[in-house]
Amino acid sequence: MEKSEFMGEERMAKKKAGILIILFISVLAFYAVRINYNSRGFVNALINKIQGKTLNAEFQIKIKSGNLSTDYNIDQVLNDIEELRLNTLNVPIVINIDSRTSSNMVVDENSKKRAIDLVKKLKGKKVNIILEAYPWIENGSIGETAWNPDNIDNFFYNWKHNVLKVLIDEVAVPYHVDALSIGTSFVNMESQEEDMCDLVDYVRTYYKGLVTYRTNFWITAVWKPELTKEYEKKLNNLVFSKLDFISIAAYFELTNNDTNTIDNLVSSLYSTQIYDRKQNVVQEIKGFYDKWDKLIFFGELGFPKTNKASIHPYDPYLSDIMNNLEQANCFEAYRKVFESCSWNLGFSIFAIGETSAEKRYYPSKESVEIIKRWYTSSDN
Repeated sequence: MEKSEFMGEERMAKKKAGILIILFISVLAFYAVRINYNSRGFVNALINKIQGKTLNAEFQIKIKSGNLSTDYNIDQVLNDIEELRLNTLNVPIVINIDSRTSSNMVVDENSKKRAIDLVKKLKGKKVNIILEAYPWIENGSIGETAWNPDNIDNFFYNWKHNVLKVLIDEVAVPYHVDALSIGTSFVNMESQEEDMCDLVDYVRTYYKGLVTYRTNFWITAVWKPELTKEYEKKLNNLVFSKLDFISIAAYFELTNNDTNTIDNLVSSLYSTQIYDRKQNVVQEIKGFYDKWDKLIFFGELGFPKTNKASIHPYDPYLSDIMNNLEQANCFEAYRKVFESCSWNLGFSIFAIGETSAEKRYYPSKESVEIIKRWYTSSDN
């Protein structure tokens, strides 16, 4: 072989090697972004699958979280993390929705910016982030459970492209968010099983962190069998099979009383007293774990610091009589019942980050003492 030919082949081999190295580096760079290596603590779903480990083993500790008010103050959030001994935050980004029947929505730019500012402040603090798209309907005057879009196909298309994709591309991936909630209490949309499953698949295409969905609480009654059938339909929804863990907004209606002892509240979790329904809340929640082998997370657990807190926990204005102890007793009842359950992944307190007088869900001093003790044996 002539020297010139040999040198030509050598140059060609080096060129090919260079191209392969560039391709290899490009692939590594792609997965370094998508696999979330810089996550603050939760090992993401893809790594779990690669390593063949269970979610339980990877979390190592229970989630001890706080849901932020949409108008949270960042300095107050930082104080609350320390005071309540939290290891996680549920960070909402407001999604503006004109009316309760609208199928259109848009991410609020100010809310997105504040979330990014907060996440930056938390860098290095070992605080995990669950990112939530928070429906803000009719300027916040309507709760998300009342949302009933007039065109279900448009709703799912817009929620994917105008909300989830934006949050993934602009917040979750670049800022290494640990988990993403694909939705919150879609009471009138959740039954669209195929579309809900498609949401999860769509998110997983672009985001490799943990994926959850927060379903709303439900009601059953021994004297109304059709309510049990509705619960069973909810339980069997395939969307729960696709999640890394199942989140529940735990506003279960427990008693008829203005005030309660802790023991009475504990008893009511096994057999609700309100309207003599005798709903076994504990068993029905565990039913989701038994059905899907997915850990259960109380993605929203809150009680107003008033009388009647256990009647309709989702209504802060059922009573105007302030009662810090009643709120604390409700939290303590949940602690006593669920803290030692191996299938319970943890909880997120609603709501922190803003302490003004109208914030009836912000934990009272008595509640703070309860929350500080939750999971102390595992997260200290």
